[in-house]
Amino acid sequence: MRILSLPLIVATLLVGCQEDPEPTPPDSGVPQQDAGSPQQDSGIPQQDSGLPEDDAGVPEDDAGVPEDPLPSGPPVPQGPPNVPEFKPAFPGQTRVPAIQTKTPIQVTEIASGFRNPWALAFLPDQRMLVTEKPTGSLYIVTQQGAKSPAVSGLPAVDGRGQGGLLDVEVGPDYAQSQLIYWTYSEPRQGGNGLAVARARLVDGAQPRVENVQVIFRMMPTLESTLHSGGRMVFTPDGKLFVTLGERSILAGRVQAQDVKSHFGKVVRINPDGSVPQDNPYLKTPEAKPEIWSVGHRNVLSAALDGQNRLWTVEMGPRGGDEVNRPEAGKDYGWPTIGYGEDYSGASLHDSPQAPGMEQPVYYWDPVIAPSGMTIYSGTLFPEWRNDMFIGGLSSKALVRLMVRNDRVVGEEHLLKDMDSRIREVVQGPEGALYLLTDATNGKVLKVTPR
Repeated sequence: MRILSLPLIVATLLVGCQEDPEPTPPDSGVPQQDAGSPQQDSGIPQQDSGLPEDDAGVPEDDAGVPEDPLPSGPPVPQGPPNVPEFKPAFPGQTRVPAIQTKTPIQVTEIASGFRNPWALAFLPDQRMLVTEKPTGSLYIVTQQGAKSPAVSGLPAVDGRGQGGLLDVEVGPDYAQSQLIYWTYSEPRQGGNGLAVARARLVDGAQPRVENVQVIFRMMPTLESTLHSGGRMVFTPDGKLFVTLGERSILAGRVQAQDVKSHFGKVVRINPDGSVPQDNPYLKTPEAKPEIWSVGHRNVLSAALDGQNRLWTVEMGPRGGDEVNRPEAGKDYGWPTIGYGEDYSGASLHDSPQAPGMEQPVYYWDPVIAPSGMTIYSGTLFPEWRNDMFIGGLSSKALVRLMVRNDRVVGEEHLLKDMDSRIREVVQGPEGALYLLTDATNGKVLKVTPR
């Protein structure tokens, strides 16, 4: 393993949406397609987002001592907004004061040699499952950096663009069932679509999965290599949230608020793929019963907070990346409202607000191009507790958001000097943060106090 001692700085966010010089996939806020070339996905070059309620679990520390004063001062340095005429709906909805971590940190390289890795999940023994997006390969990686042969038995993927093998999660009953779950772009007659599969992991020198079951398919089928979504989050009550993109192209985008389509939705299913009986659209005629919330663009970051509520971060076009807390049956506005514009500079929205549509808790303009997310609950970094950590692709940063009473009050961009696209952020069992870098030689990194 190689240890890189990194000074902690708050550095400049990329100005606007710029081409990524590294031959890696999209999702970084650039009008391109992700096929392992210098591309990014916070939007695509085509015609072409609720106010928070109660506390996210951070009003005081565990001892009941009042928290420190809220941050003040200028925001993280960044370029001018792409859509300056769109003003925030409430104070602190964007460009909050910059903050700085006091604890010295170090970054340890655990493993490398992954082709555009996308997701990481921990097995009970602290080994890691790591997906490789364009190849459809899944690996088991030890804490010492040893990588298994590719796990055999996974179905074929459509690895073009932003498709491929995406998220992976270990089933909540893994100790008994050995079940793992993954999302992938499924090749189909007439196009492709996101699917969720599960199977039993058979460990060993030549690992494999057996008894593969596809438990969910995004419908309808559409030919697009863009905006698949694909993040999964298990809840303590045994439900599974899955985030779904709207496929970017106009034929898909117009379905983001249509409950007869899965495009641009967060869905909620049981681990076997069946529909929970308290889902909000279960009794709506013609609605897809799996739907939890509508009006999303491309959600690539999702996590639960200390109250087990879902938070997401989704890609905007040129401007308008959003933090949301999706609630049952609510409409988050895309493509009717948002804080960004088309890559051509053309207007996408008449207004960033509309009746019956939720406002983001926070937004960025210009974008960070978010992918991967955790809400910190560990003890290695006490000052980080309850803060959000988001992978930045175009921003090439680990983005930290300090959250108080469901509002973002401080922002920090860490690890800028690494100059790496960060695809995934996971809190490890010991409280370290584990990252994946999005590159043709992608790495597993571990962030700990120095």
